[in-house]
Amino acid sequence: MAIRRRSIATALVALVLIGAAAYWWQQPARQQQPRFGRGGGDDGPVPVIAALAQRADVPVYLDGVGTIRALNTVTVRPQVEGRLLSVNYTEGQQVDSGYVLAKIDPTTYQAAYDQVVAKKALDEATLANARLDLERYVKLSASNSIARQQLDTQKALVAQLEAQVKLDQAQIDNAKAILDYTTITAPISGRTGIRVVDQGNIVRASDSNGIVVITQLQPISILFTLPQQQLGDVNRAFAKGALPVEVFGADNKTVVEQGELKVVDNQVDPATGTIKLKAEFANRDLQLWPGAFVNVRLLVNTLKQMVVAPTAAVQRGPAGTFVYVVQQDNKVAVRPVTVVQQDEVQAVIAKGLEADERVVTTGFARLTADAAVTVTKAESAPSPDAQPVQPRRERRRGAGQGQQRSEASPSPRQ
Repeated sequence: MAIRRRSIATALVALVLIGAAAYWWQQPARQQQPRFGRGGGDDGPVPVIAALAQRADVPVYLDGVGTIRALNTVTVRPQVEGRLLSVNYTEGQQVDSGYVLAKIDPTTYQAAYDQVVAKKALDEATLANARLDLERYVKLSASNSIARQQLDTQKALVAQLEAQVKLDQAQIDNAKAILDYTTITAPISGRTGIRVVDQGNIVRASDSNGIVVITQLQPISILFTLPQQQLGDVNRAFAKGALPVEVFGADNKTVVEQGELKVVDNQVDPATGTIKLKAEFANRDLQLWPGAFVNVRLLVNTLKQMVVAPTAAVQRGPAGTFVYVVQQDNKVAVRPVTVVQQDEVQAVIAKGLEADERVVTTGFARLTADAAVTVTKAESAPSPDAQPVQPRRERRRGAGQGQQRSEASPSPRQ
């Protein structure tokens, strides 16, 4: 009896399951569509993030890699031989031109100077006596008391002694210069390096290492290169006036120093196809140090009142670049655009987009033309002056090779 009841219960459950399955398969096809599809439709508006395009003045930069070089570097070497009596500077000290760096024992040079001074005094005394004799001979010659030849000989003697005195003066000047060389002074203003020789050593003019190296850090210069294709843009801009140059810090975003372009080299390097440029910086905070490699950017132009949109809004398809524009009815339109300049932050649109139009920056996966959207967050296009542009990575392909951040794209797909 119990077995029969269990069999009946099992049969009833099976009938209920079969009936439910039949009911499900008989539902209209629209009830069996996937929950998520491509586009708005019955799934509701697509959530996106949009930004407002705006007009702004956009700077045009050329990026390059440069090497910091001191404006002047001097290896201070002794000009005479002798024992180093004193070293009067501290390593790393900022010294002015004429600062006494070291002194060499002047004993022998002082003696040589005193000797030539005494020699001149002796010759001057002899000259004075010869001039007195000449005056007497002139008077005697007037009365024919002496021969004319004796007068001429005395005149020649006076001239000879005058020349000797001039020679003595030249020797004095030479001895004085050599004596002054025993006091070693800074030829330029700058920062001293590590001391090369210590007090008490014998130094010579032939020593290649010298006493110390002085480097001028303020101002300072940077040598950088750009591709030869950009030489025309640089020359045209440089002809109108000084061009600003900026140096980036270690993060390649922060501008640590600003200066001016000073020189464009007079020839292109045929081995690399690049042109050298030299910029000068005040370096007031000593952020630039000789020998370091830095990223620089050169301002060559400013595009006036261009339409600017976030770079994330620009999409690329088989037909070119395009953006999704959010219309008044909260539906998106696919708009072909022409990009004339672009970086990691913003894109400059020359054609296809107007200021104050909203463009989608995030949420493209389900978007199609005329799809309904819901803007969950509205952003503003970044200002070109508010955020420094990070140099493009393309310039790292070659040593010192620059890259202009601009590109033109064909019209996008419809």
